[in-house]
Amino acid sequence: MAERFKQKTVQQILQQYFKDDKTKMTAESLALVTEVATVFVAAVGRTVRQAKKDGDNELSLEHFEKILPQLLLDL
Repeated sequence: MAERFKQKTVQQILQQYFKDDKTKMTAESLALVTEVATVFVAAVGRTVRQAKKDGDNELSLEHFEKILPQLLLDL
């Protein structure tokens, strides 16, 4: 997998959407959200590359299905 998001960056982004300024996240939940965001962005990037490789201008489920096995191996 490529670069990972910094937890501090993810935390700052999430805090913008908390309704209460006092809302906090545990270290474990922040680590999990950071990992999910990293995997999601990697999957989208690979899906885009697959669509381009197939000569398509739009993403489809089929493009995602083509990259899924490799994505799962990387986890």
